[in-house]
Amino acid sequence: MQTILVVEGDPNQRSLYAEELTDEGYTVICAAKGREALEMTERHCPDVVVLDINLPDMDGLEVLEHLLEAQPGLPVVINSAHAAYQDSFRSWAAAAYVVKSGDLSELKAQIATALAKNDAGVPFT
Repeated sequence: MQTILVVEGDPNQRSLYAEELTDEGYTVICAAKGREALEMTERHCPDVVVLDINLPDMDGLEVLEHLLEAQPGLPVVINSAHAAYQDSFRSWAAAAYVVKSGDLSELKAQIATALAKNDAGVPFT
C-alpha cells in the first residue's frame, strides 16, 4: 500500500485530507509543521508528500527544498490556497501544484499521477 504524508497546518483540512485519501486506499500519515514533516519523511519514507505552503513553523517552499535535498526524486504535490506561489521558481521542483478547493478531485488526480510516474521511474527533478 502506498503511503502519503500530508503536511497541513490547519487541523480540519488535515483531517479531511487524511480521511479522503484513506478512503482512496492509501496509508496516510500527517504532519502539522514543516520540521515535523522532515522528521516523518526520514522515519517513514512516504511515496508522495502533499505539502501546504503556509505552515506555522516554516515556509512550505523551504520544506520542499529540504525534502528534495534529503530525498531527490521524492514526489511532492504542493497544495496551497495561494495561486501566486505557482509562478515562483522555488515551487517548480514539485511534481505538481494544486490550488486548494472544496473539490478534492484535482488533488487526488495529481497524487495518482505523481505515484504512477514514481512507480515507472520517471524523474521529477
